[in-house]
Amino acid sequence: MSLRVIFMGTPDFAVPTLTEIIGQGHEVVSCYTRAPAQAGRGLDLKPSPVHRAAERFGIPVFTPKTLKTDEAAEVIASHQADVAVVVAYGMILPQAILDLPELGCLNLHASLLPRWRGAAPIQRAIMAGDAESGICVMKMEAGLDTGPVGMVEKLAIGPDMTAGELHDRLASLGADLMVRALAALGRGGLQFTPQPVEGVTYAAKIGNAEARLDWARPAQQVHDLVRGLSPFPGAFAEVDLGKGPERLKILRTALAGGVAEPGTLLDGEGTIACAEGAVRLLQVQRAGRAPMRGSEFLRGARLDPGHRI
Repeated sequence: MSLRVIFMGTPDFAVPTLTEIIGQGHEVVSCYTRAPAQAGRGLDLKPSPVHRAAERFGIPVFTPKTLKTDEAAEVIASHQADVAVVVAYGMILPQAILDLPELGCLNLHASLLPRWRGAAPIQRAIMAGDAESGICVMKMEAGLDTGPVGMVEKLAIGPDMTAGELHDRLASLGADLMVRALAALGRGGLQFTPQPVEGVTYAAKIGNAEARLDWARPAQQVHDLVRGLSPFPGAFAEVDLGKGPERLKILRTALAGGVAEPGTLLDGEGTIACAEGAVRLLQVQRAGRAPMRGSEFLRGARLDPGHRI
């Protein structure tokens, strides 16, 4: 059964779901996304990835600053949609909006709810060292990611998987899950289960201070922080290359052996001592430069074993 769908989303993560919904023959009657933001040296307005995708498909795009007005509700009601699909939209939907579609509002959330409700579930799962993540289709309610869950797909997190890699896997998995959920919804077969009250955790936005590496932590925690923040915003350390401290993004590491004062460079391959064990710098990035191998950076920087980072 083809449904009339309002799609609400903003980043790259949401684009595969929008594309798959259209590909399965549903009618996307409107697309809601965040307003274009200033970007680049010229501070030109840059539409969101979802905005650009919707325009390619000829779908009307709406970028309201808020949905908490009678006017916003009237416009959404005029679309006469059966269901709203929300994927990383970035705006709160008030109850008046949630009540408008006849079949409700479905949200695609990148975690195994109730673990990692909130803004940064992909990064937080890896930063915490979780061995498993997944994607949920949830019926939205007024609380933050508190609604009952209709469908779930689990995905193992490899020991070296980065947030970027998990993001891409879940985006693809989520697109397939959402169209299956819409098919079940259209035939009246999508059943929802309330989330358990135990195991609730919150995935707060990543603060800049969290991205600074602390070599006085165990190597496993340092490794998890690096991969949880790669490629964006990127964990970082400060290194003095002769012109004062310079921020160095650490994009990939590997667990390694070695004992020394935390932060000590142990060899020419970029092994750095931590409180327990060590990590090897596999990929780093200086400000304004392209990413490079850790060993390549060390050769160019002429940092010798024993240097403190």
